[in-house]
Amino acid sequence: MYAVWVVEHKPKSLNEVVGNRDAIQKFANWVKSWEKGVPKKRAAFLYGPPGIGKTVTVEALANDFHMEFVEKNASDYRTEDAVKRFAGLASQYGSLFGGKRIVLLDELDGLTGTADRGGVKAMTGIVKTAQCPVVLIANNAYNPRFSTLRNYCLLIEFKKPPTSEVMKHLKRICLREAIEVEENALKFIAQRSQGDVRSAVNDFQALAQGKKKLTYDDVSWLGYRDRREKIFTVLRMIIYGKTCVGAKRAVDMADVDIDMLFEWIYENVPAHLTDPHDLVRAMDALSLADVYRGRIRSTQNWGFIRYVVDFMSAGVAMARQNTKAGGWIPFKFPGRIRMLSRSKAERAMRLKIGRKIKRKCHISAVRASKEILPYLRIIFKNNADMAVGLAKWLDLEPEMIEYLAGTKKKAEAITQLIG
Repeated sequence: MYAVWVVEHKPKSLNEVVGNRDAIQKFANWVKSWEKGVPKKRAAFLYGPPGIGKTVTVEALANDFHMEFVEKNASDYRTEDAVKRFAGLASQYGSLFGGKRIVLLDELDGLTGTADRGGVKAMTGIVKTAQCPVVLIANNAYNPRFSTLRNYCLLIEFKKPPTSEVMKHLKRICLREAIEVEENALKFIAQRSQGDVRSAVNDFQALAQGKKKLTYDDVSWLGYRDRREKIFTVLRMIIYGKTCVGAKRAVDMADVDIDMLFEWIYENVPAHLTDPHDLVRAMDALSLADVYRGRIRSTQNWGFIRYVVDFMSAGVAMARQNTKAGGWIPFKFPGRIRMLSRSKAERAMRLKIGRKIKRKCHISAVRASKEILPYLRIIFKNNADMAVGLAKWLDLEPEMIEYLAGTKKKAEAITQLIG
C-alpha cells in the first residue's frame, strides 16, 4: 500500500512549515496573546493561494502549543443553524480536560455565493463572542461577502513560498525516503509548482515512487504537461466513477484536450482495474473510443466526438465491477507522451540538419533526415577527413557536428580540422 507523501511528510511543527515566516510569527503572537486575556480580534483570518501551508500552519501550531485542535470544513456548514451548532459551541467552551483549544473553519470560500444560507452571517456573530482562538481560512479574504466579517478578524496573508524554500522541503522528503535526487531535478519540480507546495510534493511522489535515484532527465518532461492536480481529479471521477453521467461530466472538467485525456486514461487504467475481466471491458471501451478518434482524423467529422467521450469515460467507469478498493495508487504521466517529449530535442536537431541537406540536395527536409542523415552519422563517427568536407559543404553548426559524431571528443577533432 502506498502512503500519500503530502500526509506522511506533513510538517508537525511550525519550524517545518515551508516559507511565510512573517505570517507564521504574526499568527503565533496572536495565539499567545490569548494567555493575557481575550484580545480585541478574536478570530484570525488566514488567506492566500491553495497549497501553500495555511491549514498545516494551524495544525502545527496546535501541536507546538499543546492545544486541542477542532477542525471543520466551513463549506459543510452552510446554514446559520449548522454554523452555530458546531462553531458556536466549540468557540465557547474549553477542552474536555481543561486545556487550551483552537477552532479552525477551513475553506470559507465554500460559504459564499448561492451556497451561503446564512453561514457567513452566523460566523460573524460567533467571532464577536468567541472565548478561544478561532481561525478562518479562505483563498480570498476580500470577497465582498466577507466585508463585515473582516472587521472582527486579524487578517494574515500567506504568500507563495520561494523556490528555495520548496526545495528544502523536498530535500527533507528525500532523506526520509532514502532517495538520491539531482539538485537541478529538485529545482525543476519546485519551479514548476509555482509556490504550490502540495502540488510539488504530489509531483515528486509521482516521479520518485519506487525509485532510489531521480535525475533531471526523469523530470524534464514535466515541462510538456499540464498541472496534475486537476487531471488527477478527473481520472478518479472516471476510473472510480459510479455513474455514466458523473464520468462524462468529468471530461468537461479536464484542463487537457480530449486526445491528452485519452492518453492519461489509457496509461492508468491497467494499474487501477486489477480484475482481468474489468480490465478487458475497459480496454474494449478505449479501443472503440480510439476507432472514433481515427474516424475524426480521416473525415474531419467532429460529430463522432460524442462517441469518443462516451466510450473513454462512461465505458471505462462501467467496466469496474469486480475490482476491490485497495491502497493509494499513484497516477502516471502517459508513457507515450513522455517518450515523445524526451525525444523532442533530438527530433528538432534531425530536422535542422535535414534543412541543411535540403538546400544542397533539393529534397524535403523530412526525407533528408530519414534517408540521408543515418549515412552521415556513419561517416562522421568513422571518417573524420570526409566529415570535415561534408561539414563545410553543408555549413553545419558545431552542435550539429556533435550530434552526427556521437561524442564531444570526435566532434572537437572534426571542428579542429575544419579550422
